[in-house]
Amino acid sequence: MLIGEYIHSLDDKNRISLPVKFREKIGKKMVVAPGLDSCLFIFTSKEWEKVSGKLGENSLGQADNRGFSRYMFGLAQEAELDSIGRILIPESLQKFAGLKGKVAVVGVQTRVELWNEKAWDAYKKGVAGKAGALAEKLGQVGII
Repeated sequence: MLIGEYIHSLDDKNRISLPVKFREKIGKKMVVAPGLDSCLFIFTSKEWEKVSGKLGENSLGQADNRGFSRYMFGLAQEAELDSIGRILIPESLQKFAGLKGKVAVVGVQTRVELWNEKAWDAYKKGVAGKAGALAEKLGQVGII
């Protein structure tokens, strides 16, 4: 399981170092894809296959399914760790998520998320303000 928050810097060649704990679980090859809420998702190759399979099961006849698949697959890029644990963030994805300078590297169960540090801080504050209401909703469906 991928958990925790780390702040790393995007270097001048658009590379970011992944925390050692994440590298051990992700492996050498991964997929970087556009995420939700203006972040990027990093999936292991195995997890990407699962996500791809689920998206592929949706009907091509529905515009929402086609649109979301185009969004995810069209912008996704394969990435590989270099010898010192960095990955290259393609410029298109870097711009998509507003990544520059300090980047929050966040473990979220089966994926890593990359956030602009200020956007991540704002997002956390927003969720923290509604944590009680969110817990209530999750409790109603038996999750907590």
